[in-house]
Amino acid sequence: MKRKPPAPTPPTPPDGGDATATLAALRDALERGDLSPDTRQLLQQSHDALVATLHDCEAERLRYRTLFDAVPDPVSIIAWDGTVLDLNKAGMTAYKRAREEIVGQPIETLNPDLPKDHMVPVWETLNRGGTYVVEVTNMRGDGTRFPVEVHTAGLQYDGNKAMVAVARDLSSRHTAELRYRELMEAVDRGIIVQDEALQIVYANVAAMKIFGIGQDESINDALQPDHWMVVDERGHQLPPERYPSRQALQEARIIESTVIGLYHRTRQQLMWLSVTAVPQFPAGGDKPHQVLALFSDVTTLKRDSTLFDRAQAMAHIGGWEWDVAPDRLYLTEEAQRILGHRPAPDTIEGMLGCLRGIDRDRLRAALGQAISFGRNLDLEVQGHRADGRSFWVRVIGEAEAGDPLNSRLTGTLQDITERKHDEETLRVQARSDPLTGLLNRDAVLAELESRLDDPLRSALAVLYVDLDRFKVVNDVLGHAAGDRLLASAARRIQRAIGSEGLIARFGGDEFLIICDTGSDPARPERLADAILEIFGDSFRLDGEEFSITASIGIAQAPLDGVRSQQLIQSADVAMYDSKRRGRNGWQTFTPELAEQQLHRLQLETHLRRAVNNDEFHLVYQPQVDMRDGGVIAVEALIRWRNHSLGEIRPDKFIDHAETTGDIVGIGDWVLHEACRQMREWQEGGLKVPRVAVNVSYRQFLGEDLASSVAAVLAEYGLPGAALELEFTERVLIEDAPATLRTFAALREMGVMLTIDDFGEGYSALNYLRRLPIHGLKLSQLFVQGVPENHSDVAVCQAVTGIAKSLGLELVAEGVETERHRAFLLQLGIHVGQGFLFAPGLTPEQIRDTYRTMLMQA
Repeated sequence: MKRKPPAPTPPTPPDGGDATATLAALRDALERGDLSPDTRQLLQQSHDALVATLHDCEAERLRYRTLFDAVPDPVSIIAWDGTVLDLNKAGMTAYKRAREEIVGQPIETLNPDLPKDHMVPVWETLNRGGTYVVEVTNMRGDGTRFPVEVHTAGLQYDGNKAMVAVARDLSSRHTAELRYRELMEAVDRGIIVQDEALQIVYANVAAMKIFGIGQDESINDALQPDHWMVVDERGHQLPPERYPSRQALQEARIIESTVIGLYHRTRQQLMWLSVTAVPQFPAGGDKPHQVLALFSDVTTLKRDSTLFDRAQAMAHIGGWEWDVAPDRLYLTEEAQRILGHRPAPDTIEGMLGCLRGIDRDRLRAALGQAISFGRNLDLEVQGHRADGRSFWVRVIGEAEAGDPLNSRLTGTLQDITERKHDEETLRVQARSDPLTGLLNRDAVLAELESRLDDPLRSALAVLYVDLDRFKVVNDVLGHAAGDRLLASAARRIQRAIGSEGLIARFGGDEFLIICDTGSDPARPERLADAILEIFGDSFRLDGEEFSITASIGIAQAPLDGVRSQQLIQSADVAMYDSKRRGRNGWQTFTPELAEQQLHRLQLETHLRRAVNNDEFHLVYQPQVDMRDGGVIAVEALIRWRNHSLGEIRPDKFIDHAETTGDIVGIGDWVLHEACRQMREWQEGGLKVPRVAVNVSYRQFLGEDLASSVAAVLAEYGLPGAALELEFTERVLIEDAPATLRTFAALREMGVMLTIDDFGEGYSALNYLRRLPIHGLKLSQLFVQGVPENHSDVAVCQAVTGIAKSLGLELVAEGVETERHRAFLLQLGIHVGQGFLFAPGLTPEQIRDTYRTMLMQA
């Protein structure tokens, strides 16, 4: 053992008292009057020099103390023998002791666990000019310990050899290292650290478990290269220079998420690992000295991925990933098959190039939004494969989770070509009329709205086409022939219009045509003339010829309407005006028609509220036995007295009510009111045989009429025989089975059933023969012309013959003169009604005027 050198004598601090005494002596000498000028000058210079020296010493001492205390780590000045000479403020804080408790004490006061002769290696290192570094345990004033790393260097202190020791608290680093070690052992991913020769210097528990290495085995022995073969994802053997750890060391960069296979030659087992290799650099070095490999066993995932690839192919769904900055695009096999380009695109622009122009721009914009704002994208786009075939694909994408810069997007491509083709088929079917192949009502309305919303296409006209006398042909030949006639008419309209307009079947025997007027203002009228001309030739069906004409209404936007409903309604008004003028012509919408339409809308508005406002009342016109004047029944006739419009004739509002559907509510009110009045008459002793009520075909179609009638009769305690229901001929051509069931139910109640205005409409004798009705009413349209008009006489004779042959009762309407009465009686018609006998009478007039007559009857 080397001999311990003698301890140097601690330096004595400068005596401030001596300097003060010296200054005082100098000042006293300067006050003496017997000094020579030279002596006085010398003394003054000495005084000033001493004052300056003392000032500099104090400034230097303060500077030393400020710097000493500014160091954040504990710093001690130690004599060569180990005695503490000074301690900074950080030391007092760290050791929790006052300066006076440490200065002058041996270093063992701070490091009680130091071994004997601990100063020897310190002296040897300092004498060689080095810095001595050691980790020791220091003790605080309260007895607690903490680890420190002490760096000791030599210095001169007050002219003597001394040491300066800087202590760095290692408590946080030790805790961090412990936690890091615990984390390395607890993580479920394998971690190995290899040196430059790829020898393993550390492996965590998870790594040993993944490789199946026991605690007593050496991992380097277990992973000898001759035991394993390393392959890439496609099963090709990897050369050592392409191992992720080797690449990280050689290229000094991280090698991310590389999938490799490890095949054990003896066990003949293959495992798949996903490896990330991170190079590690020594302090101050620029070349890695070791590499950390983080890996996980993806054998199951790899197997599932293979199965998933097969499932993707079956579901026509592929995957894609775009690394934005280098513009690298990865496509799965199925994604490449969907796009149909070889070689497959490896940049995003390459994939966009497979799409049609407008969809390319849409997807590019969506990708930009995803990159800039992290928004997801979900688009359906169309493109073309290399062989020219088109495809539809649904593109879904989102920023990769945990990527705050949105620098990587991932997603799927789904082949939806078949679905799109099916949708297109359904779309065409949904937009097409199955009978004519033209657009249907919904499709043309959508197209019209679209054009009206587009300023560049809103200058247009609508032609509303209604076939004249179509219902006659439909009734005579049946629905099947009527359908063929409609299809033939549609083809004629298409030939007449050509490419100058859009044609739709709007409903029944009505067609709608939309045409542009911006380039040709006269086009609507020219097309209308073309339609009328092409309908000039007869139609041939089942060996018969039929002459069908058309009535056309024309409305133009924006003059006659700026919305589809308004424009079509204007064209409809013009079409009805064309029919009123004699049919087989066209009529444009005019201000006069607009005024009529306004009145019509006003009428419909008031009509809708009439029942609730109690504006309707009934009058009753007797049906009389023309031989003796006896009353057979009374027919309830509706009258409307509006508070604003005054008295309105039925022929002015009934058609409106039929069109709007308000007739259903009005008819229900009439039925209730007529039955209520019958009950009141009966309770008053007036024996009215029965009351006849007109029933609209809309009531017939829109509700369970038999149930409604039964309920009303029950409400007022009337037998079915007290009620007669009059139907128009239109019910004869509606749903025959439903008509038969309803008529049978009503007849079973005892209700009398009559066809009103027979011969005026679209009589179908085949239906008439099968319906369980009681009678017919001969229309006043034919009665008015007898006996002078031969045609009217012929019709009256024919209807009478039909009624007699079918065993039906017959009532003549509109009997106004004795000549009418005499002709009808001669024809064998005994019951009539009209002004010859009485107009419509109020209930009181019926009671007052016909009490006696009714009682006799």
